[in-house]
Amino acid sequence: MKLILTREVAGLGQAGDVVTVKDGYARNLLLPRGNAIAWSEGGEKQIEGIRRARSAREIRDLDHAREIKASLEKAAIVVKAKVGSTGSLFGSVTDKDLVAAIKSTTGVDIDRHRLKAPAMKKLGSYAAKVTLHTSVVANIAVQVVAA
Repeated sequence: MKLILTREVAGLGQAGDVVTVKDGYARNLLLPRGNAIAWSEGGEKQIEGIRRARSAREIRDLDHAREIKASLEKAAIVVKAKVGSTGSLFGSVTDKDLVAAIKSTTGVDIDRHRLKAPAMKKLGSYAAKVTLHTSVVANIAVQVVAA
């Protein structure tokens, strides 16, 4: 089956790549998880948009990754969340919330799949890791405060 990848899949390709895989792999894994869309003539037009978005988020080289690491590690990331009377959050702080806070604080657009963060269900300080390059990992401090 011919597919267009919508995000990076290990061992298969990057977002925007057109790949051919076995039908079962596509039906049972890639399509339900949103990692790919079925290839079509109309889908070919989406490839350029996917590639543009990927290049905007992409780390150019090792030096660029180190620059981003330095800016992330010295920034104070603050996430505002709704809090109940006991100090517990309504829900939790998700990767999307954290990526949005990083972008608003530093201006750096990070793919949420490169982010490793603990479950944030209470107010307080947390440590998260962002894999920017194979050899560059940024450790960021996150402060969850009441909105």
